[in-house]
Amino acid sequence: MTALKEFARLETEGVWFSEPGAEPRPVTISFGEATLVLSDETGLPVTHWSLPALHRMNPSERPAIYAPDAEASETLEIEDDTMIGALEKVRRAVAAREPRPGRLRQGMIAGSIVLGLGLAVFWLPGALMQQTLSVVPPGKRSELGATLLGMVQKITGPTCRDPLGSEALGRMRDRLLGQGGGQIVVVPEGLAGPLYLPGGIIVLPQELVEDAEEPAEIAGHVLATVASREEHDPLDDLLREAGFGTVLKLLTTGDIPTETLQAQAVHLVETPAPRADDSLLLEEFAAAGVPIGPWARATDPDGAVSAVLVAAEPAASAGPVVSDGDWVSLQGICRG
Repeated sequence: MTALKEFARLETEGVWFSEPGAEPRPVTISFGEATLVLSDETGLPVTHWSLPALHRMNPSERPAIYAPDAEASETLEIEDDTMIGALEKVRRAVAAREPRPGRLRQGMIAGSIVLGLGLAVFWLPGALMQQTLSVVPPGKRSELGATLLGMVQKITGPTCRDPLGSEALGRMRDRLLGQGGGQIVVVPEGLAGPLYLPGGIIVLPQELVEDAEEPAEIAGHVLATVASREEHDPLDDLLREAGFGTVLKLLTTGDIPTETLQAQAVHLVETPAPRADDSLLLEEFAAAGVPIGPWARATDPDGAVSAVLVAAEPAASAGPVVSDGDWVSLQGICRG
């Protein structure tokens, strides 16, 4: 987006409210790749908002109040006229690039409507699903993932953000997924198991992190979740749960109803992610240079499945997952 290039180095201060009625928190505001990045006083990102989804809650008033969704699940106050002008220019640029209602948005070309209707009549619903998934752009997936994460946090509580623990988690993410390879967050309660949201967001339960005996065990949960995503696209799962009407709405308008996303958030919190095939698991762990044994034994205490995986594991390793200091910080990420 041209507007983003113009403001790539622009930063300012603002006040962030993590939920309605929350205590105000000072943050630094900067532009990311299709996102607005809010960072704490240490420079650590605390949240990412999708720019295409950004809402101005009080047009023409100061301080300007923005939210990442229409429900204003979080809000951000900005006084800086330069940053406000930049955000408004980006929002206008996004609006200018979106077709009018009734057409596809963000890269979903108008011809897909006709194709989608033809698929609905002549092909199986699964074929229409695959067509829809193929035209959803990465920015829209990130927007849906960020929205779902916000809804999940209303059930589990806000993501854990102890500064040292968050820094350690960031280094683990870079080690496992590479810089820019996604986002890993930890939530305090209510999550049945790790989950993978559209846009590359991996959510881990606090209990899993605190009870792990070594870093490779947590890394294993991350890698197993990524392997599961290879077999089960989270957006595919969402659409199959929601039904044909939601598939057609996403294909033709680029939107999914809020109530559908809320229902999916509840489903994700209550339902553990499916386990990937053993061959995919072995490939994922080998590529990251992480031993599969700690994770396999933690998820299979009886040893029947873990013994098979450990026996088939390649010998190569890329070294420790994190340092000893980061390991201590990571286990305390929810205590800050």
